[in-house]
Amino acid sequence: MKVLVIGGGAREHALCRALSLDPDVTALHCAPGNAGIAEVAELHAVDALDGAAVADLAASLGAGLVVVGPEAPLVAGVADAVRERGIPAFGPSAEAARLEGSKAFAKDVMAAAGVPTARAYVCTGPAEVDEALDAFGPPYVVKDDGLAAGKGVVVTEDVEAARAHALACGRVVIEEFLDGPEVSLFAITDGETVVPLQPAQDFKRAHDGDEGPNTGGMGAYSPLPWADPALVDEVVATVCQPTVDELRRRGTPFSGLLYAGLAITSRGVRVIEFNARFGDPETQVVLARLKTPLAAVLLAAATGRLEAEPPLRWSDGAAVTVVLASHNYPDTPRTGDPITGLDEVAEKDGPKAYVLHAGTKRDGASGAVVSAGGRVLSVTATGSDLAKARERAYRAVGRIGLEGSHHRSDIAAKAAAEADS
Repeated sequence: MKVLVIGGGAREHALCRALSLDPDVTALHCAPGNAGIAEVAELHAVDALDGAAVADLAASLGAGLVVVGPEAPLVAGVADAVRERGIPAFGPSAEAARLEGSKAFAKDVMAAAGVPTARAYVCTGPAEVDEALDAFGPPYVVKDDGLAAGKGVVVTEDVEAARAHALACGRVVIEEFLDGPEVSLFAITDGETVVPLQPAQDFKRAHDGDEGPNTGGMGAYSPLPWADPALVDEVVATVCQPTVDELRRRGTPFSGLLYAGLAITSRGVRVIEFNARFGDPETQVVLARLKTPLAAVLLAAATGRLEAEPPLRWSDGAAVTVVLASHNYPDTPRTGDPITGLDEVAEKDGPKAYVLHAGTKRDGASGAVVSAGGRVLSVTATGSDLAKARERAYRAVGRIGLEGSHHRSDIAAKAAAEADS
């Protein structure tokens, strides 16, 4: 089949890489893509938020499947527009994507479905904000109700910082702090059947030791050797399936990728948030371990035939991804800096380690690959265990040059040490 992927980040590069390795994919297209995706897919210029333009592109290419990567096009109804043209689309409707587009909507769905989550208040003014902050006390958790590219959440002991963030957002969700480690679990669904992927853990803070500001994610690893083997089944039974069932009951079935951000608390599993698409950078490590060809699974979800698909197959090894970020990220990043060492990684480390592009483009004058965003590259590696995957990932990172860039040096370090002990 011919596949069109919408988006241009490392998540989309990971999806395109997996699809390019699928023998059933006869042609792979991506819009708008980036400098790395151009090596495995044909790129097209399109406004990813314009559903009609995306549908026109898909039709002109004869695409048999459109995979919508980022959250903003989903919330804007791009998947709806594609489906209206009779083309299968992997991604929820605009109405169902409100699960990510509105934290308040997600809380309402969870309450109706009996899904365990943090107690929360939805606040729209200073008086409500102050009441909620006072009710919960520190640490304060304040979430922008709408889309914020993974950076709309503030967790702080400083009540004034929490209040300032809340008032700057307008409508916010203020909730109790959830203790315990965080886990990301993706589930593919056609609106009825739920098929979980392997869990992963990401690292949101900018600097080692979980210091610094929140980011969109600075790295991830999978599997989780410290997690209960029954965790995936428990999350499907208590979180994913009830949520999918509740949305179908409301007449807004969720078809696509349901991402559950979880806290493993002293009182059990609790949902921190839902996303309506593959997460970045967890997708990079999850797909690195997936042995089942991807296209048929996504098409089955898009066409309501997921129940008939055979069980997913996974590698026994591990995967680690390390994000290389621009100078000043997550504040306004510096862009346009040349990136070196990409060929060296491909030559010396591939295929066990490889580079997935996020914020990159090819300079028109020099032809060089340059930075074009905050998170620039995801350096991903596989290995027999976390320690080996981690070693390969950081060796590859060391070959890459990007002036002013920064990355965390502790991705998966604790989990790898615990697994060895």
